[in-house]
Amino acid sequence: MEYASDTLGTNEKFAVNCRGVMKTYGTGDTSVMALRGVDLDVRRGELLMLVGPSGCGKTTLISIIAAILEQDSGDCDVLGHDLKGMAQKEKTRFRGASIGFVFQLFNLLPSLNAVENVSIPLLINGIPREDAEARAKQALEAVDLGARLDALPGKLSGGQQQRVAIARALVHEPKLIVCDEPTSNLDHETGRSVMNILRGVAKSPDRALVVVTHDPRIFEFADRIAHMDDGKIIDVVDGKNKERLQ
Repeated sequence: MEYASDTLGTNEKFAVNCRGVMKTYGTGDTSVMALRGVDLDVRRGELLMLVGPSGCGKTTLISIIAAILEQDSGDCDVLGHDLKGMAQKEKTRFRGASIGFVFQLFNLLPSLNAVENVSIPLLINGIPREDAEARAKQALEAVDLGARLDALPGKLSGGQQQRVAIARALVHEPKLIVCDEPTSNLDHETGRSVMNILRGVAKSPDRALVVVTHDPRIFEFADRIAHMDDGKIIDVVDGKNKERLQ
């Protein structure tokens, strides 16, 4: 099955469509219900922020959306694909072709330089090394790191490492980018620089970004903000005027 060409799935408006998603960890008396019937839509061409207190289910929800975890019940359609019906190998291929990740702690391999780190998703997808590194260089230049192509992560600032991580998330041109606390380890100015890059990515009409954050300084970059608590989406507001939408 070809995932790289996924541009419009079965629903042209939404990149993500979740209904009644439930997830419980453990069994019996030790079980913990992480998601309690989540309904969430993420539109194509938008940057949606997912906010709420620690332990409210944000990471579990984005892990299901990114095809890392499987929900216990409910439906989650991502880029036109029903995740519940996918075999594990199929999910792995789907993630590799269609989803990009930006992590809180960057997750760069310390022994690889910037180009080599950014090349990883392409190499996993079977792109020859020479072609992968050429595309990685282009991705790094797009985030203003053309002068640091050979730098190891330890020689880069926090903001530069996060930009390498963004280039890595974008190099295979995924249609959904999932960001987990992308600015929490950055100062205000650097965080805004990172969000300006992500905001620009979100303008693509066939791409969507989901950003999990506790950082109110970056709320202004959101198209919509979904508030989560106790395993549910409790409120959705417009990112610009904070008008309640749900």
